[in-house]
Amino acid sequence: MVSSPAKAWEEIHLEEDKQKVFVTFVYPMIGLCGLSYFLGSLFTNGWGGPQSFQIAMTRCCSVAVALFGGYFCAAYAINELRIRLLGEASNTLLSQQFAGYALIVTFLVWIINGILPDFALVGWIFQFYIVYVVWEGVPIMLNIEEQKRFKFTILASAVLLVCPALIEFIFNKLTTILN
Repeated sequence: MVSSPAKAWEEIHLEEDKQKVFVTFVYPMIGLCGLSYFLGSLFTNGWGGPQSFQIAMTRCCSVAVALFGGYFCAAYAINELRIRLLGEASNTLLSQQFAGYALIVTFLVWIINGILPDFALVGWIFQFYIVYVVWEGVPIMLNIEEQKRFKFTILASAVLLVCPALIEFIFNKLTTILN
């Protein structure tokens, strides 16, 4: 998906089971992201004492909640964009499939940032590659006309970038307040 998004989108478009994305891609990727933040936190804060384990578990949960909630929030928003912007009928499964695979860049960046937190700035810059991934997927998966492609790509990419980050921010603030 990262090296040749157009080819990957064509293969994904041929999948008949739209719910396959959950168990074969999104959930394992969220698990890998959580695991990378858990291990990265243990390496950063040390292995000794219950406090380092608590910090690692909190970071792991933060990432899992952010990506899980961000995925479903983004899929819902993309479905609404399709309805309002394009006049399409609601197709939640298609929107969830599209959002799940489009988040590949976000998943990879979060995995790398979990293990190597010093590369966070590079990761956030690389995350804008999601615009290209979405650009390639929009005509194949969602059959969007050329004149609406740019606007939809920008809006969908913004949603895919903002939803997980916003949920992580809220989760971390609530964790701090309730701790």
